[in-house]
Amino acid sequence: MALNNKKILLGVTGSIAAYKAAFLVRLMVKSGAEVKVIMTKAAEEFIGVVTLSTLSKNPVYIDFVKPDKSGRWNNHVELGNWADLMIVAPASANTIAKMANGICDNLLLATYLSARCPVIFAPAMDLDMYSHPATAANIQKLIEHNNEMIHPGDGELASGLIGEGRMAEPEEIVEYIDRSFSGTDDLVGKSFLVTAGPTYEKIDPVRFIGNHSSGKMGFEIAESIAANGGEVTLVSGPSKLEVRHPNIKLIKVETASEMYKKCLENFGFVDGAIMTAAVADYRPSKSSDSKIKKQKQSITINLEPTQDILASLGKIKEQQFLVGFALETDNEIKNAKKKLKSKNADLIVLNSLNVEGSGFNVDTNKVWLVEKDEITEMELMPKSEVAKVIVRKIIEELI
Repeated sequence: MALNNKKILLGVTGSIAAYKAAFLVRLMVKSGAEVKVIMTKAAEEFIGVVTLSTLSKNPVYIDFVKPDKSGRWNNHVELGNWADLMIVAPASANTIAKMANGICDNLLLATYLSARCPVIFAPAMDLDMYSHPATAANIQKLIEHNNEMIHPGDGELASGLIGEGRMAEPEEIVEYIDRSFSGTDDLVGKSFLVTAGPTYEKIDPVRFIGNHSSGKMGFEIAESIAANGGEVTLVSGPSKLEVRHPNIKLIKVETASEMYKKCLENFGFVDGAIMTAAVADYRPSKSSDSKIKKQKQSITINLEPTQDILASLGKIKEQQFLVGFALETDNEIKNAKKKLKSKNADLIVLNSLNVEGSGFNVDTNKVWLVEKDEITEMELMPKSEVAKVIVRKIIEELI
């Protein structure tokens, strides 16, 4: 893993999610990283110093002055300069507010203000606190200051409420950090258009034609491009996912027509386009403005084809590297090669619903990279790793 021999500074704040810090430290150390932990006073109420010290194999830092009455102090400047990466996890609403506004009343915050390395924060708080405008403004300010946020999960919270606010799981955080260290500056100065997710084609105000795409593959590709220095315009259909990297501009759409319009608006300004979205092939020719009531007799919905976004871009492309995706169930390779030619694409990423662990709403995928004169079969792997393979291929073609 890319964490091997990396120096990581973990800030732990006062949150019930502080117990996850033990698992996070263990995973980072197991991946070869050297980890030092800074805790706030409030964090001591949730997790023991001995636990984190034992797991990190380093002393845990809490106060400016060492507790041994020697008069020696914990040098926040040295700590900030030591680290290759600083991550605050869990990041409470209180600490986020202080970080955003330059308040420096404990060792963790002093180190944060002294750090010259990238800083990542993983919020953890109750639903109402996370959704409060003040917290949202503080988070936005941190992102504008080039800090990166690992978005919290959605689920049951300590208060009993259900919603956003759960700190990302340690495995997700380590994966994110690994991806951060895996990046290069190969795509600095390059810009890309990426599509993701499904489209919803309206039948009436409550019903639509859609599919099961989560958007994960497209979001992972966007993140991988950004990690390598590229700028990304991500056009996404309905998805619960959010972008993490500041180099990604997210444009949300709902229908195939809306996605088509945004893609054509942006295609002329990019060096490459990766079309991962599962765009509906058909839409109702007419939609109802009021809910269609259930009746005894059957009804017929006339469908008309949607615009073919990939084919349209293929017709107008100049120097752009154009990548399409193909999800097939029969004659997979044959259909992918046909799509490569008919859409004037440079690469088709083929995945098959016949392979267990591939397709929609799963975290893994098995793909074939289909080019004019070559087909490369990849192993089943996490979508984050598939994204790296695809982006590496793009780098090879553009650099």
